[in-house]
Amino acid sequence: GGRPSAVQAVLLAASTALTALVYSLYRQRARVARGLEGARRVRLDGDLRAVLLEAPGRCVPYAVIKGVVQSVKETLSSQFVENCKGVVQRLTLQEHKMVWNRTTHLWNDYEKVIHQRTNTTPFELVPQEQGASITVRVLKPLEASELSLETVYEKFHPSVQSFTDAIGHYLSGERPKGIQETEQMLRVGTALTGVGELVLDNSTIKLQPPKQGLPYYLSTADFQSLLQRQEANVRFWKILTILLGFSSCTILFFLLRKQYRQHCHRRHLRQMQEEFQQAQQCLLSEVNTQGRDTLKNSCVICLSNPKSCVFLECGHVCSCTECHQALPEPKTCPICRQSISRVVPLYNS
Repeated sequence: GGRPSAVQAVLLAASTALTALVYSLYRQRARVARGLEGARRVRLDGDLRAVLLEAPGRCVPYAVIKGVVQSVKETLSSQFVENCKGVVQRLTLQEHKMVWNRTTHLWNDYEKVIHQRTNTTPFELVPQEQGASITVRVLKPLEASELSLETVYEKFHPSVQSFTDAIGHYLSGERPKGIQETEQMLRVGTALTGVGELVLDNSTIKLQPPKQGLPYYLSTADFQSLLQRQEANVRFWKILTILLGFSSCTILFFLLRKQYRQHCHRRHLRQMQEEFQQAQQCLLSEVNTQGRDTLKNSCVICLSNPKSCVFLECGHVCSCTECHQALPEPKTCPICRQSISRVVPLYNS
């Protein structure tokens, strides 16, 4: 039929919905990249306070600033590494095990975080040059979409299993491998690039998450690396959107082509039907005008041979010899249904 099947309709709807979703993600990434590209670059020096005093509301909505991490009060000490001080500490316990996949009949690696704790202490950014008195207080670092933490300690503790435990784990479909213990820190003295809202609050300069919904960055990478990474992400989502849009257009074109071909087929059938009706009307008119006498003298059974038999005793002249011989026994007149006793040939002169 001309209408799309249920599978085709579902395929078109799913492709269109997926294209719309990917396009939405592409627009979001493009908005982030444009916001990052338009962020104001400020230097962490003595002129920063004057720049904020001249800004509307003593605020730069989206600014890029670079400095060195320095603790405001106490520092956090590493639990495993001596003389390792930081301002953000994250301790993670991660379970590693093998899980049996009933579909592929293979053992797959599985990782799960069973415990994680993050400790923070107030910190600020100071200029890389020694002796400068300007500082920027960093607020809510855990809300940053990219918080660069250095892994200072990592150790894997393999699980010890008895033979009975191994059999039980094999039967249950889960084989523990061990526990991985990790410690990550944002160390004092790390060069950090901050992207967010820069505010002058009384005498304190603060870097905090922006209010326009743009991402908050605290990264050890420089600003150009951040921007290039975002632009590459935008290009990826753009290409994916184009490919999905092309597939949706291909499916739509296929369905429209199918509809058009079905429409042409129905139109061709209508034309053939009209031509047949016209030919039938012409044939009937010719029969009515030219062949009326011929039909009048034709056999009432075959309508092709002339009448050549007189049925007695009824006297009807209505059949040819071939049709009379083909009548079933007992033979009866096809007009009045009386029995035929004898047949007299009819000769037209």
